[in-house]
Amino acid sequence: MVNHAVGRTSTGLAPNVAGALAYVFGPITGLIFLVLEKENRFVRFHASQAVTTGVLIIGLSIALGLLSTMLAFVPVLGWLVAIALNLAMGLGSLILWLTLMWRAYRGEQWEVPIAGPLARRIAPDAFA
Repeated sequence: MVNHAVGRTSTGLAPNVAGALAYVFGPITGLIFLVLEKENRFVRFHASQAVTTGVLIIGLSIALGLLSTMLAFVPVLGWLVAIALNLAMGLGSLILWLTLMWRAYRGEQWEVPIAGPLARRIAPDAFA
């Protein structure tokens, strides 16, 4: 494992701490760190990925909410499917969130499959 969390940061925080904190409130803290951090590519990587991952999770949650509303009209089976989907989304999001913060804290640059390529468009300098 290569530790990418090296160098100085504009925030004065250790790069691994800043990278992990970028995920705390998803796109909100991601945007904050993306704006504040001008020097460290590691922090910018995690900040841009926090934005894209958070926005995608919010979008999926909205879509799942709409689907759950439609499934609510199907007695019993629809309700069970809606509950199962919502639990899976919630648990999956929590596991992804904790994983991203843990990997950032350990100095890793793990790219989330769909959100990572989108994050490249936000901060291409962080992926160089």
